[in-house]
Amino acid sequence: MEKIKTVKKECKIEFEEKKSKFIGYIKPVFSKEEAEDYIKYIKNLHSDATHNCSAYKINNNGSEFFKVDDDGEPSGTAGKPMGDIINYMKVTNLVVIATRYFGGIKLGAGGLVRNYAKTAKLAITEAEIIDFVDKIDLIFEIPYERLGELEKLLKDYEAEIIEKSFLEKIIFKVKINKEFYDSLENYSYINLLDILKKGLLQIKLLK
Repeated sequence: MEKIKTVKKECKIEFEEKKSKFIGYIKPVFSKEEAEDYIKYIKNLHSDATHNCSAYKINNNGSEFFKVDDDGEPSGTAGKPMGDIINYMKVTNLVVIATRYFGGIKLGAGGLVRNYAKTAKLAITEAEIIDFVDKIDLIFEIPYERLGELEKLLKDYEAEIIEKSFLEKIIFKVKINKEFYDSLENYSYINLLDILKKGLLQIKLLK
């Protein structure tokens, strides 16, 4: 089975073509809501731009979502070529926005297609294509003396620390590889306490 590909990081690229300035934004996303929120953020950031075109593709629990938007450019000359590049490069769980500032020289339909496709390709390349790793959100609650043990565990599974607090005990909210959850039985010192709504799990390291 072919591995699913995505991009590693959020980033942006820029270039000019016949005095038109193109700015490409890209971000890994895992839901339609996250993609739409990022598009809205970039549109607000560049509210003075001539166009903010976009394309995103998401695979979530077996369902695929794919959407393109020309944002006022001639139909099929902006969002579609960006989406075509996403499919050609075989990546998913990402959103790409191409911001254009018109420079006074018309590019023509062919020029628009080429440059919006170029924006998507440069952005995806800059963001680095990687194998997609399914992740879940976990909350760890541990005593202070187990901090080193937890930090090693999080490093082994390339966890992203979202939030942490140091109160009576240490509480870490992390995004971690689903492989960790699937292999919980290998960690005798971990006790699964509760499964909360929205897939959020709570885990406690035993004393």
